[in-house]
Amino acid sequence: MVLTRGRAAQLCLWWGIFLVSLVPLLLLVSQAYQGRLGADPAKEIVLETGLWAAVFLWLSLWVTPLRRRIGVRWVVRFRRMLGLYAFFYAVLHSLAFATFIAGWRFDLLIKEITERPFIIVGMLSLLGLVPLAATSTKKMQKRLGKRWSRLHKTVYAISLLVLLHIVWMVRASYFDAIVFGVFLLVALGERSLYRFYRP
Repeated sequence: MVLTRGRAAQLCLWWGIFLVSLVPLLLLVSQAYQGRLGADPAKEIVLETGLWAAVFLWLSLWVTPLRRRIGVRWVVRFRRMLGLYAFFYAVLHSLAFATFIAGWRFDLLIKEITERPFIIVGMLSLLGLVPLAATSTKKMQKRLGKRWSRLHKTVYAISLLVLLHIVWMVRASYFDAIVFGVFLLVALGERSLYRFYRP
């Protein structure tokens, strides 16, 4: 099969974004191996994987505003990848918490999940992402029809839960929570404006 120049460029871009999205994980593994994660490596691993889960979720939400307001249409092809990376890092975040913080003690896990509000909303966010990841393929989109669109709109509610998770777990500076909040407000606000004032 002979690739056209345009198709080859698309494949290079796809693989480029795919590999760049793995860089945070590779850096984290490298820093852990070299013992450069600070005084509390376990906490750092949990925080970093959670941070990148939120970043990729926010990036997936910004695809539509970028396309509509700036005309950056090529990013639409990567929305699914960004969403799946958000799920991937969210799973790593949860596994890191269960491994390094709770030590896979199920009594402690149950206690944390049921008694600490920021963990409760975090788990709800992860559970909400599961059906979105499971139905992210074009085959599932075709099979579900209009139900697929309704299902995937739950990402807006999930993003609000993620923001609440970030806000509630803050112990010192609210800078990250404010930054995430502003970007989410703009992304969701653009959708609301487009819905009610569609040209």
